[in-house]
Amino acid sequence: MQNISIRTMEPEDYEAVHALWMTIHGFGIRTIDDSQDFVTRFIRRNPTTSIVAVNENNEIVGSILCGHDGRNACFYHVCVAEAFRRQGIGRAMVATAMQALKDEHVNKVTLIAYKNNEIGNLFWNGEGFAEREDVNYYEMPLNEANITNFNA
Repeated sequence: MQNISIRTMEPEDYEAVHALWMTIHGFGIRTIDDSQDFVTRFIRRNPTTSIVAVNENNEIVGSILCGHDGRNACFYHVCVAEAFRRQGIGRAMVATAMQALKDEHVNKVTLIAYKNNEIGNLFWNGEGFAEREDVNYYEMPLNEANITNFNA
């Protein structure tokens, strides 16, 4: 992980973070939830827990959106640019986000990884995250205009 720094995500990082998301194969981007207004609002509600990885050219090469309700946290849109993978960047970002959560006395973090996301599932299993088979995940969209588009 040479010349990579890990820092807290700022609202001003949105354009670069969104550009990174758009390069990630299979990534699901929601039309409303992942807009600049909503991501800025998310970061302002969770000012210390979302993380970016920045290279020596000041380019964002990794990100984690992370928020919590005081009890449970969730990781969203965890990614590292393909050219920067397998250097420990993802691991460093996860460790930084989890430390921020511990500092805020949050006791658990969850995430969703699509079943067909082999790379992601291998990463999370390797990081010690346990796949739950005793619960069902339910969702009810409250805004039908919030459509998920998947990157090719």
